[in-house]
Amino acid sequence: MLTRRAAIVALGLPHLVAEVEDRVVGYAYAGAYRPRTAYRYTVEDSVYVAPDAIGSGIGRAVLGAVIKTCETKGLRQVIAVIGDSDNQASIGLHTALGFKPIGVVRHVGFKLGRWVDTYLMQLSLNGGERRPPDNPGLKLGS
Repeated sequence: MLTRRAAIVALGLPHLVAEVEDRVVGYAYAGAYRPRTAYRYTVEDSVYVAPDAIGSGIGRAVLGAVIKTCETKGLRQVIAVIGDSDNQASIGLHTALGFKPIGVVRHVGFKLGRWVDTYLMQLSLNGGERRPPDNPGLKLGS
């Protein structure tokens, strides 16, 4: 986790942690969507909320702050790759923050003894695809 966080922060992307009484109850971050230069304006979000903190607003707070930071950096798209199309909490959180469903990749993960889908959602920022990027020098890809 520390190595992943360091790599995210080294790219200038947000990695936020929520604590309650010195206990981590959630986190969210944005990582590069793909390593190639063409995708440098797109990030993939990740969000986790401790099971006993689900429904408390932690997810909305940390993911909302990650989205705001991505917007201020001039990014254009945020992709959510939700690991299980039955994960209604994550789908609901992303929907509440403006993400739209874009597809399902069936049976690509094997988790807890069963095959799971990935449920894809997308949020456009800063005009999305309607206009050229404001910051052509953004360096997320290689």
